[in-house]
Amino acid sequence: MKRKENAHETTCCDHRPWPPGRRGSPARPARLQPGRTRRGLRQQPGHLAPASDTLGVPGFTRAGDLLDETAPDFVVVAVPHHAGRAVTEECAARGVHVLKEKPFATSVEEARELAGICHKGRVELMVTLQRRFNPIYSSVAGMLDQIGTPFLVGGHYSFHTPNPGAGWRGDLKQAGGGCILDMGYHLIDLLLWYFGLPSRVIAEFSTTALPEGGYDAEDTAVVQLGYDSGLYGSLVLSRWMAPKTEFMRVVGTAGSVVLTKGAVQRLALDGTVVEELTRPHAPSVATAQIDYFCRVLDGERPNVSGPDQHLSHAAFIASCYQSKTAGRYIDPKEML
Repeated sequence: MKRKENAHETTCCDHRPWPPGRRGSPARPARLQPGRTRRGLRQQPGHLAPASDTLGVPGFTRAGDLLDETAPDFVVVAVPHHAGRAVTEECAARGVHVLKEKPFATSVEEARELAGICHKGRVELMVTLQRRFNPIYSSVAGMLDQIGTPFLVGGHYSFHTPNPGAGWRGDLKQAGGGCILDMGYHLIDLLLWYFGLPSRVIAEFSTTALPEGGYDAEDTAVVQLGYDSGLYGSLVLSRWMAPKTEFMRVVGTAGSVVLTKGAVQRLALDGTVVEELTRPHAPSVATAQIDYFCRVLDGERPNVSGPDQHLSHAAFIASCYQSKTAGRYIDPKEML
């Protein structure tokens, strides 16, 4: 695809009630590279006019109207999980490329269908995973090569929200899942990025953090997993547990690697820091992702976060939910 006068025109599709100016808000695709323009905004009716006025773009309540009237090269889609497929179908039918907020899909079946829809429409779809655009995270693979044979991995991602079941995120039918599918998607992506899909997964999860909350999407989960190589471990996920914590630790026969939000360390067997990388000052990851996607559309970069890659994510997540029902380990590879 060729740039229009060295520019791509993008549209943001969003109908979440983001507070004005909130950092990371999909209603702010404003920090684009020079020469790239915005065309329109879709939100819930009650939030549409203020956002449209603030951003200086036209507003729409229907994705189809937005696409037909603005004819963008691609859209940024950040919608509740149950609406993602319909918006993607609308885009693919018009040949409009999609930069989509995670998750790619809410089930393996939906993931396959979306992959087919994108292929049929000959459109690129890239899932936004900001950690893949942070050199701290991309440097981990090299450090893992220095710790001998990895045999234990532990991941933890938690924060506290007063109502973990608020809005559509607490409704299993709309969300497709709770902390495993939603916030857990980031930690799962790191696991699959570094080690691939495990051969066995079992999960325990609950909706009991707020007994009177009235929600049915899990607020807390523990996932155990293992690989044929001998590597095994667990992931802890919670949107009730304070303080906000994010880390991954990999232990090998010759040392370990500890990854946190802003740093990665390689440790000797006695815990001495052998190597450390930090990134105290980082540019906008949102801008980096949009710029990379433009380069994908121009054929300058591979799409490393497309539908084919995210079939594995869908299989891992489905295995977590299925394992609790079955009461045994599930092999996610059997779902592909």
